[in-house]
Amino acid sequence: MEAQRIEKNIMDYETVALDDENSALLILDQTKLPGKAEIICLTTGQEIHEAIYLLKVRGAPAIGVAAAFGIYLLAKGIAAQDFDPFYEEFVRQKEYLNSARPTAVNLSWALNRMEQVCLQNKGKSISEIKELLKNEAVAIKEEDIRVCRAIGENGLRLVKPGDGILTHCNAGQLATCKYGTATAPIYLGQERGYNFRVFADETRPLLQGARLTAYELLSSGVDVTLICDNMSGAVMRNGWVNAVFVGCDRVAANGDVANKIGTSVVAAVAKRYHVPVYVCAPTSTIDLHTPSGAEITIEQRPAHEVTQMWYQEPMAPEGVKVFNPAFDITDHDLIAGIVTEYGVAREPYTESLAEIFRKKQKL
Repeated sequence: MEAQRIEKNIMDYETVALDDENSALLILDQTKLPGKAEIICLTTGQEIHEAIYLLKVRGAPAIGVAAAFGIYLLAKGIAAQDFDPFYEEFVRQKEYLNSARPTAVNLSWALNRMEQVCLQNKGKSISEIKELLKNEAVAIKEEDIRVCRAIGENGLRLVKPGDGILTHCNAGQLATCKYGTATAPIYLGQERGYNFRVFADETRPLLQGARLTAYELLSSGVDVTLICDNMSGAVMRNGWVNAVFVGCDRVAANGDVANKIGTSVVAAVAKRYHVPVYVCAPTSTIDLHTPSGAEITIEQRPAHEVTQMWYQEPMAPEGVKVFNPAFDITDHDLIAGIVTEYGVAREPYTESLAEIFRKKQKL
């Protein structure tokens, strides 16, 4: 694994890229931001798995793209020339990458989509299958960019120039290949002179709002104010927030969503102050096979992220018990709309999300 220091504006660089000539996955190491911007070159399954688990690449769409490129590169290195041994090794590598993180559905979605390329072309040569896998991975990345822009257009219709927008965690360009999901309306509005005022939650314990969202919005010239997580009620009570835009890692069939821990608190406070909460989610993040949030596996993270990760010395007493879920479930009744590339779903979500997929299948 090699790292390359970069000096330009953070928005000028790709979050995830394929270096096919050198059989490498290139990612912007998000654990180093905002202090240092580095492009990391990953060439092994262990490096790719570690990068996903350690949040060097993060955000549901970006994880999906990284997984697609990653499994293509691992398949590229399989020496078998007959389909059965090739496919057996492909599945082993696929399951290994899929074990990196349990909550974000895009990881398994992208890997399953790549597996279907193998199964649908089993009669072709292994070299042809490898080329088709590459094409599919590139298509997944290109789709992500188109989808995020479409989400931005649909989300922009829900707000007006000069509005105050609050966002939680990072669902920005750093979490996707371009535009982001929750930030897509903000970036399109910035291009069109909407002059949004954005409040970015710090988002503990990993500070992805402070380190990433505030960083990329500031770099883009957006009027952004960083606040601690427990300040969201204060800015809403002051009337400074007209809408909340957040991303998510999985949407259940009933409209419950799993997103970065603290999202449910923001949504509950927003309902108290009559501020609409919009979840920006590509259809690849919607899991109609999961009935509700109760069935979503919530990833548990290490205790040191809470007790000492951001401090020169431990800030909690040694031996204290720590509960550190990466995500929480925001109940569907707290959500004003789920913004997809095919339109905005609203209550009842069991019906509107199904209709979104029917629309997708027709196009």
